[in-house]
Amino acid sequence: KLGPHAESEEELQALLDALAAKRQLSDERYADSRSHQLEKKYGSARILQDLKAHGVDAELARQAAAAARGGDLERARQIWRRKFRAPPASREDRARHMRFLQSRGFSFEVIRAVLEDKGEEE
Repeated sequence: KLGPHAESEEELQALLDALAAKRQLSDERYADSRSHQLEKKYGSARILQDLKAHGVDAELARQAAAAARGGDLERARQIWRRKFRAPPASREDRARHMRFLQSRGFSFEVIRAVLEDKGEEE
C-alpha cells in the first residue's frame, strides 16, 4: 500500500525496516489479530487461507490457524445454531448444512460431530 507514495524502492524498504525495528510493523501481530478477528465466524482452514492470501508467511499462518483450531468444534456449533436453529430434516438439508460449514473452513470431522450431536447441546 505504501508503494505509490515512496520515491524509490530503497526508500520504501528502509521505511519498512525501520518500522519493523521499532516493533510497529509485525507479521506475527497481524496474523494473531487477523486470526482472532476471523475465528468468530470461520474455521481454521478458512483462517489459514485468508492469512496466506494477505501475504503472511506460510509457517506463521499455520501457527495462527493452529491456535484458533482449539475451539473449532464449539465455534462450528455456535455458527451452525445461529444459521439453522434446527436439525436437518432431510438428506438435502443435511448436505446444505454440511456445505455451509465446509465453506466456513471447518473439517469434515468437526462438521460430522456438529450434525451428529445436533440435539444434545440445547
